[in-house]
Amino acid sequence: MQSFNLKNLVWHKGQLNHNYDNHSIKVITRAHTDLWQRTYYHFQNDNAPMLLMQISEKYFSFEVKVNFAYKKRFDQCGIILYQDSQNWIKASIEYENQEFNHLGCVVTNLGYSDWSTIEVNSNINTMYYRLSRRDDDFCVQYSFDGIKYSQMRIFHMFNVKDSVNIGIYACSPNESSFEAIFSDFTLKECMWEAHKE
Repeated sequence: MQSFNLKNLVWHKGQLNHNYDNHSIKVITRAHTDLWQRTYYHFQNDNAPMLLMQISEKYFSFEVKVNFAYKKRFDQCGIILYQDSQNWIKASIEYENQEFNHLGCVVTNLGYSDWSTIEVNSNINTMYYRLSRRDDDFCVQYSFDGIKYSQMRIFHMFNVKDSVNIGIYACSPNESSFEAIFSDFTLKECMWEAHKE
């Protein structure tokens, strides 16, 4: 299994104000940054800064803990797999209002995004994510404690090469800026078990 080193991640789509320690990275978002392609809203936004690493393993799980202090609607940060502007996924909590936020996953295949969500209490400011790969199929899970993970989404990516680009992202689609801290990075053998008849 390829080893994970936070300092091997490379900025893509611009660089955020950030600082590292040995186990975490703190970022501050820029206003008017987002990721979405066409569906329903019709706009195409592809300028959210992200930190990515390339991994050639066909079976793996990537985990990260995210702490955040959202300020305005649509503020978001989480885990990402980004191949190009037309093919990517992101999973995050997105700020909606003072009562609830949207925990969700956007899958973008061949230039069209979709968005599956559930409502979570707006006082949640920490989330764990796990992205698992089994060949060209993927599973995203979330956890409130980093121990018990629940399935968020299973999906297929149509434009996956042998290698994929995985990592983290943070953005503020509106006139906003917030701080997020990513930590507890883990890259390990696939935790998503093969389907058994």
